[in-house]
Amino acid sequence: MALTRIYLIRHGATILTAEDRFAGATNVPLSDEGRTQAGHLAQRLKGLPVAAFYASPLDRTMETARILAEPLQLVVNPCDGLREISHGHWEQLTRAEVEQQFPAEAAAWDEDPFTFAPTGGESGLAVTARALPAFMDIVRQHEGESVVVVSHKATIRLLLSSLLGFDPRKFRDNLDQNPAALNVVDFKNAVRARLMLFNDTSHYSEDTLIKPDTPKACLSSWWAK
Repeated sequence: MALTRIYLIRHGATILTAEDRFAGATNVPLSDEGRTQAGHLAQRLKGLPVAAFYASPLDRTMETARILAEPLQLVVNPCDGLREISHGHWEQLTRAEVEQQFPAEAAAWDEDPFTFAPTGGESGLAVTARALPAFMDIVRQHEGESVVVVSHKATIRLLLSSLLGFDPRKFRDNLDQNPAALNVVDFKNAVRARLMLFNDTSHYSEDTLIKPDTPKACLSSWWAK
């Protein structure tokens, strides 16, 4: 059986990415830096035999996917299941603001972001319940082909946790995703996945401000201890 290869990509940087704010459901475009990152990744992917492009319908993911698809002259298929986690009434706040305004929620979320959700938001479990079936439908529809899927930081980490058998309660602590990061997942069949490349940003230009280095800040307080 021919392998199915998924190029699983996080969208490029946005203004809110740089400010390290909760922006899961907030519909923001790419920043100039994010467009540059996506452009470099497009050059990296353009010689590959990609059969189709799918993306979360939010502006930052669709824009990233269109930049990637343009050299291959392919259209981008929006997929609602690939949306980012919604943080409810935390949206557009910094972590410090959330801890000050909603201390009990912040503590519960830190303890278990997989089953807890802030008011009006989603848990990691809820995201997995919609994202994993959508992702696996793409895998099944493109057996033996290579496909680009553009999604978001939390959604990608939750998908990889499920596919690889990681503890999903620790998806924020144990996995990271830089803007415009490339992951490669191969499928022998719909239930056998192998991670071939993770959080790769070697397509970044030398003068890009964000480097594939130790994070200076992140939304997981575990790394700040």
